[in-house]
Amino acid sequence: MYTSTFIFEAKTYDEDFHQLNDTIAERARKIPGFLGEEEWHNPVAGLHSEVYYWESLEALQQLIGMPDHKDAKSQYERWIGAHRVVIAEVLSTYGQPGLGIEHVPIQS
Repeated sequence: MYTSTFIFEAKTYDEDFHQLNDTIAERARKIPGFLGEEEWHNPVAGLHSEVYYWESLEALQQLIGMPDHKDAKSQYERWIGAHRVVIAEVLSTYGQPGLGIEHVPIQS
């Protein structure tokens, strides 16, 4: 399993941001190999974190290659300040499976 984590300082969001963000999230959830996502906010620090879980790097690459994702990257300064992206391989997890994870695909 792999994660892509996007940590950022939020600026003011406009309708363009919400539309693009929703489109990217909806399309990401349809990629084969998408396992779920979680979102965290730290209002004291003004930071947001979005974590996407992937079955493979190939699945993650599909997200990165989407035209909407590239469009968002070209405009990010409109909506976010300082930011950091972390791509990681998950070797194991412990505790309650799925705690905090949203939009988990239905298992067939």
